[in-house]
Amino acid sequence: MNRRAHEFAHSVVRFRNCAAVSLALSAAFVLTACSSSDDTNEKPNTSPAAVSPTPTASVDPKETAKKEAIAAYEAYWKEMEKLYADPAGKSAHLDRYAASAALENAEADAGRAYKGGNILIGEVTVTDSTVTKTDVTGKIPNVTLSNCLDISKWETVDAKTKKPADLPDNRLLKYLLVSTVEKYPEGWRVTRDEPQGKAC
Repeated sequence: MNRRAHEFAHSVVRFRNCAAVSLALSAAFVLTACSSSDDTNEKPNTSPAAVSPTPTASVDPKETAKKEAIAAYEAYWKEMEKLYADPAGKSAHLDRYAASAALENAEADAGRAYKGGNILIGEVTVTDSTVTKTDVTGKIPNVTLSNCLDISKWETVDAKTKKPADLPDNRLLKYLLVSTVEKYPEGWRVTRDEPQGKAC
């Protein structure tokens, strides 16, 4: 092959190589562009979806007051059990559940039992608690309750010997009470607890 033919052949090979490189670069560019475009289009929407607020049930203030007043009244009688059973008066915290006339009367009555040499042991059962009046809009929210008090398992005994005291056989062991429970800043307090002299 003469020199001119050799140079021509070399030029053809170099052209083909350049063309192949150009085609490869062009294809890579196209693929990159398509890939970028596809990635952009296929990228999931990561923005947080709007969450609708869950509706909350409205609370009836009267129903809440009724439940809290009844709970306070039952706790009041549990503290009464402690008060009447302890002449030292250290185990009961009646002032957490009672105030005004109810607290004064209970402490005075328990004091009379102690002076007579007696204590009361056992338990009291409160049944048939019924709300007869509710006022949650006044200056002092209050609830009036009608309750049946069962003291058949609440026994008066001698403080020293624990022997049962002599009591009238015809006394009421289950009787009706009408009570007022008021809401103080510290919580609900029994302020009046009046026996009605009626069996229940």
